[in-house]
Amino acid sequence: MKIGILGAGSIGATLARQLSAAGHDVKVANSRGPESIKAEALVSGARAVTADEVVDGVDVLISSIPFSAMPSIAPLLQRLSDEAVVIDTSNYYPSRDERIAAVDDGQVESVWVTEAIGRPIAKAWNAIGSESLANKATDPGDPQRVAIPVAADRDHDREVALQLVDDSGFDAVDTGAIADSWRHQPGSPAYSTNLTREQLTTALRSAEKSRLPRRRDLQVATVTERTDGFTTKVPNMGEWLVQLNRAIYM
Repeated sequence: MKIGILGAGSIGATLARQLSAAGHDVKVANSRGPESIKAEALVSGARAVTADEVVDGVDVLISSIPFSAMPSIAPLLQRLSDEAVVIDTSNYYPSRDERIAAVDDGQVESVWVTEAIGRPIAKAWNAIGSESLANKATDPGDPQRVAIPVAADRDHDREVALQLVDDSGFDAVDTGAIADSWRHQPGSPAYSTNLTREQLTTALRSAEKSRLPRRRDLQVATVTERTDGFTTKVPNMGEWLVQLNRAIYM
């Protein structure tokens, strides 16, 4: 597939490497220009391009930009064909993003995104930490393979997202419609807890929507206190976060 990735932070750069290694034609862009994209994002054959170029001729556009920035890319996405799949990896953190009243009042994050950009999306790779995404990929059939939830409204979007999650080295679990994707928002048992397919399916069923914001904010407060706002590095930070998430979310 021809894939564009908008956003070259930890998640976007890792996906550029993994999906190009899997044989896809990948180009990646950010807001600062192609010369700013780190070499590790390109080692498997992905190409650095401008933001204007990243949507040209692609079958799939993966957005890995901050949640609150999603409305700003609506004009860019208008250049995609109706059949092109848009996959969003973002999450809402009110302590980091601009406050969004509708989401604070309970609107599902990905429903808000579809309204903000004016087109359907698939939701994937939002419920895994950047270190786990980079380091936990394994081959299909591994009994300990980490699973990633995927939501979409259109069948084609769902099929493509499920396939690409598998291509990135993880089991893909269909969680249903975008309206149900709150089950893998921050604060849920499925969020960044590195579960197998069977474990993730159980975690998704056990989610309670009303508890998510409080648990999310407790996790943020704990991380901030422990790391002084990430100025202090915790040894094995990725694994520490997984264990913290399991303790708070599950």
